[in-house]
Amino acid sequence: MTTPSRYEKDVSWRARYRTFFYAARGIGTLLATQWNARIHLACTIVVGGVGFWLGLRAVEWCLLVFAIGLVWVTEALNTSLEFLVDLASPEIHPLAGKAKDVAAGAVLCAAMVAVVIGAIVLGPKFMKLF
Repeated sequence: MTTPSRYEKDVSWRARYRTFFYAARGIGTLLATQWNARIHLACTIVVGGVGFWLGLRAVEWCLLVFAIGLVWVTEALNTSLEFLVDLASPEIHPLAGKAKDVAAGAVLCAAMVAVVIGAIVLGPKFMKLF
């Protein structure tokens, strides 16, 4: 029996568990270092609470969950890109700034889509209440 090299993939259940730990640590880093991620968390909680209060149907939940997920994914990718740019270019460089701006713009686009979806799903239900 030979010892596996460090380049061979570990396919054990323990290795799979570690991947979830690393992912959770990444989400923790996102929330600990990014003010906007905390704003997204607050909005996620509010929209979720309003959705339960209004008794949304399954398809409405799907739309909201998709929109919320889109914002979270773009925020996480934006943050990881910012970390990588800071590592690769610690000094100020115009291209580094452009990369960060484009990634931030993607988050803004996702957030605007989420607001529109939220208005389409939640707006009519609010109008019925008032």
